[in-house]
Amino acid sequence: MARLFHLRSPLGTTTFTLLLSVLCIIARPASGQNPQPENKPADSIRGTVINSVTHEPIGRALVYSPDNRFATMTDSEGHFEFTLAKSDNDNTNDGSGSANKLSYQRANIFGLMARKPGFIEGRIAHTLQSGKDFVISLTPESLVMGRVLLSNAEASDPIQLELYRRQVLEGRAHWVLAGSTSTKSNGEFRFAELPAGSYKLLTRELMDRDPLASDPKEQVYGYPPVYFPNATDFAAGQTIQLAAGQIFQAGISLVRHAYYPVKVAVANSPSTPGISMVVSVQGHRGPGYALGYNHREQMIEGLLPNGNYTLEASSFGPNGGAGVTNISVKGAAVEGTRMTLVPNGSIGVNVKEEFTSTEESNPSRVFVFNGRGGNEQRAAPYLNLHLEAVDDFGQERSAWMRPRSAEDDSLVIEGVQPGRYWVRTNSSRGFVASITAGTTDLRHQPLIVGLGGSSSPIEVTMRDAGADVDGTIDGIATSLNGASTSLDIDGLPVSPDSPHVYFVPLADSSGEFRDVWVNGEGKFGPQQLAPGTYLALAFDRPQPELEYGNAEAIRAYEDKGQLIRLTAGQKDHLHLQLISTNEKP
Repeated sequence: MARLFHLRSPLGTTTFTLLLSVLCIIARPASGQNPQPENKPADSIRGTVINSVTHEPIGRALVYSPDNRFATMTDSEGHFEFTLAKSDNDNTNDGSGSANKLSYQRANIFGLMARKPGFIEGRIAHTLQSGKDFVISLTPESLVMGRVLLSNAEASDPIQLELYRRQVLEGRAHWVLAGSTSTKSNGEFRFAELPAGSYKLLTRELMDRDPLASDPKEQVYGYPPVYFPNATDFAAGQTIQLAAGQIFQAGISLVRHAYYPVKVAVANSPSTPGISMVVSVQGHRGPGYALGYNHREQMIEGLLPNGNYTLEASSFGPNGGAGVTNISVKGAAVEGTRMTLVPNGSIGVNVKEEFTSTEESNPSRVFVFNGRGGNEQRAAPYLNLHLEAVDDFGQERSAWMRPRSAEDDSLVIEGVQPGRYWVRTNSSRGFVASITAGTTDLRHQPLIVGLGGSSSPIEVTMRDAGADVDGTIDGIATSLNGASTSLDIDGLPVSPDSPHVYFVPLADSSGEFRDVWVNGEGKFGPQQLAPGTYLALAFDRPQPELEYGNAEAIRAYEDKGQLIRLTAGQKDHLHLQLISTNEKP
């Protein structure tokens, strides 16, 4: 059986060509030119690899199956083909009117991958059936490249750069680190294999390490972070909009500044040495600056140029804590400042159940084996909550519910640091009818947590008297290379790339966001939804970047979806128009 070598870019052209040549020799038994054993008919899977932007065929692209059973190269016209030998069981009926299912699963491939230098890896993710032509689209990679210049024009150590991408997480956009690199000796840098999107570029601090300046009393110099093109904080930096296949040239100039020692004593520091530090320009949280923690001296130490800064320290674990302080550097060392770490807090969760169903298969409390030879009653874990930081760079502060035990099955979110959070819920029974903390409606407003995790308890009301919605999608047949490609042998949808319906609650609605799979016949549901007003959107493929938590972003889709108002007990059947990904606003 052919085994695919996993290739990762960047590779040298010669090395890549050599490895692919060897791979194709190894994978030759899966090729369409190989003879099959006598008396065993063969099926084939064939298709074309194309450029998603120009729709032109891509030659010499590697096509392979995720399980590494098959691999081949496309010809000059972008075509590929796998020939699959049938087993002796393929013509055996199992009494259900179909061929042996196990043999069917062996003969078929669940998805195909394709790659080529200069493109982002593409895939087909459904179960592929023989006798059909499939298309795999590869998107040209985007590049951010350029050069970093120093003000004194002297050679220096490599300069670290970071690239951040605007990415949607659970319906809201955040800046997420997309990659880091170092400059070459001539100051040039390059970020490759980037998908289209919004980016920001910055340099990390660079200290001027002059080997002749060995006197510790001498003034220390360095190069503060620069946020492309020449901003002094992340928020003010330019957003780089990259289209597929675009090359963006970015030039950055660094200016040498004096740096001064900073020492901040830490009170109530943890017994373990691990403390996470975030240093930001005051009022502008973001990456770029850095200080270290000296566990032996219980001191935050380092160097900073003139400016006003916010220092945030945090430790994790059962005895974790957090602290924050502001400092000003004004042409001299900073000493005598003190930060106290306050233990992280816990927030209780109270659940009020207003269920109408008495199904024994999903009661509020269940009996579980306690490991000591008996059963005991315990609250059912149908509801989970976690806190997601609102800030762009606060993801390290997220918090989750602690595991429930026989001794204590109360709902508690532990290790909560100060900050602003969206409260995320996930329930396997019913829906969240309301969720509050004091007078704050946590559906539409963030939870504000002070030092020590101080906050009102989270009050949740659960109900199961929702609305049932199902429907059909018009224009579904052309989106899947044939409807049957998205179904498994039992007729169930299996493709993560199949169309999806998104139910987006309006800004003032009590509804809950839901996304629903669509099968190969263009049908979905029934799906229970919380009462409320929704915009129903049917896309030809999943939309992980759909910013459904942003009312302004969703407003652009109002003429492409269907507005529905649902009440408890309502049953509704929808007819939705399919939205092509290429038609997005």
